[in-house]
Amino acid sequence: MTRFWLGGYGPAMGGAADGIGLLAGDADAATALSYRGAVTSTPSPSWLARHPSLDVVYAALEGDSAVQAFARTGETALTPLGEPVEAGQFVCHVAVAPSGRFLIASCYGDGRVVRIGIDAEGRLIPDAANNAAELRAALLGEPFDAAAPAGVAAAASDRYAGALTATGEARVSHAHAAAFLPDGRIATTDLGFDLVRIWRPSAGVLTLDHEVVLPEGVGPRHMVVHPSAHLHVVTEYSCEVFTLATGPDGTWGVVSAVLASPIAQVGTDFPAELARSRDGQILYTALRGSNTIAALRVRGSGESVESFALSDSGVDWPRHHLVFEGKLLVAGQRSDSIALLDLDERTGAPLGIRHQAAAPAPTHFLPVR
Repeated sequence: MTRFWLGGYGPAMGGAADGIGLLAGDADAATALSYRGAVTSTPSPSWLARHPSLDVVYAALEGDSAVQAFARTGETALTPLGEPVEAGQFVCHVAVAPSGRFLIASCYGDGRVVRIGIDAEGRLIPDAANNAAELRAALLGEPFDAAAPAGVAAAASDRYAGALTATGEARVSHAHAAAFLPDGRIATTDLGFDLVRIWRPSAGVLTLDHEVVLPEGVGPRHMVVHPSAHLHVVTEYSCEVFTLATGPDGTWGVVSAVLASPIAQVGTDFPAELARSRDGQILYTALRGSNTIAALRVRGSGESVESFALSDSGVDWPRHHLVFEGKLLVAGQRSDSIALLDLDERTGAPLGIRHQAAAPAPTHFLPVR
């Protein structure tokens, strides 16, 4: 059986989801996926992430500004593993470290980038339980930032405090996503300040390494790490895909940028997720507004991309999508539905809508292992 945990927006965030849902289908999932109801009673679990080795799922409770862990206790059952842990205002994304020892929460409302510890059973470690971090740091001879709450990273840089946009509006930090880089550092996007921040994790906190400044007003949102170690970043406001690479000194910088689609309408279309094929040769981004899926081909060794196809997403406001068994699964936040698109086996281009099903305000898919 094919199954997905399904994140969604609840009433406080304008949706109808009751908690983490289950999307399932029989052996022929391409034509039989259906929403099987909520498996948790959780307010707006808008983004989900999995522990790398334990059967534990973490949810960003966006409306509650918290993150919570859930243990799988049956084929289709999730049980809370401890109480929610505070993160920041409108936490919209969580990413778990490959080591499974901590996660990074990105908070849209206040721009905070938060590191939360994870214990050996997969439970989140609240701030009070992280007080030993300073002692561990002393024993190991590592630096410790006493100004930051234990277990919590520094908030976004305040260098832009009071800054204005070209139209005279105040610039506001909006952290949106995190990605773990091959060298152990962490990249995060700041949609409000047009930055990609590079962090170094150490002794229970995050230390800002450097920042990559993108053109003003582009709005970096989500990103994927290419097998070549390039970083592809999609921008919500300018409908572009920026490609970043490291230089000889380890500093990241922009090496190329391209429109997600030649017919994308800036100010009308707002790209959401960026997903890639298993081999990394094709990227897909959803354009909310025109409700389309743009396909981009990765060129060279990953240093550039080019748009080559555009297709109807089959939903309204496609907030998230992923490649699954040669098809593309799309979540329609405003249409309360999901869609499954066929992909061309040779080119990877979206071919058309194979299947549609009802689901309450879906915002994120996570395959059930």
